[in-house]
Amino acid sequence: MTPLSSPMGRDLQADINRAGFYPKMVLDVIDEALDGRDPGDHLVHLETHFDQNEVHRHITVLVLAQDVLLVAHVDDQQLDESGRQIMAQISTELVQLAKVTTVASSYVYHQPQNYRTGDPVKELTLGIAWAGAQRIDLAPAGCADPNCEGDHGYTGTSQQEDLVLRVSAEADGAGAVTAARNFAKAIRRASAPRATGTIETSAPVTPAADLLGRVSSRFGRNPNQG
Repeated sequence: MTPLSSPMGRDLQADINRAGFYPKMVLDVIDEALDGRDPGDHLVHLETHFDQNEVHRHITVLVLAQDVLLVAHVDDQQLDESGRQIMAQISTELVQLAKVTTVASSYVYHQPQNYRTGDPVKELTLGIAWAGAQRIDLAPAGCADPNCEGDHGYTGTSQQEDLVLRVSAEADGAGAVTAARNFAKAIRRASAPRATGTIETSAPVTPAADLLGRVSSRFGRNPNQG
């Protein structure tokens, strides 16, 4: 029996098929990446962006599988004006759950003055950071003199790669927000289980506030998502 033929695997298949974004290809690559691990909780997030006369879609699939978090992402690209030639790129990464340093959630409620327990979340931004690759953003350095033509080298920032997903009830549906919220709970439980003993850590922890502070610059609001 393959991982995707298990009960949780069939649920994952159903959600990927429902998204309808090259489902057979996505499922085959995920099945290979799981390498025999049984899938648990998952999140399938399909995004659509509009760029003038073109429509761009990409899908992110997150799967908790025993001791790892599987991150799969698929983009496609139109190679000609007629749209007959299309190329898809899919990338996967297995992250050890022990390496997940931050799970950050940002909630948006409408009319908070009328809030009652159990009211639906209008928008959820989920941020996950792990001790993995570092991204370096460089730009030419300058000085205070506007007429200076000297070479000041480069300046930049180095920050831990992380994953940020924004799910909106208006754009994606209330069910998608609920699914994202449930997955956030699941990965918090899996990556930071409650313990009574001393917890040792060897990896630097990315503060939740720092991760959420980067949301606006790394995953800006899309006006087409509401």
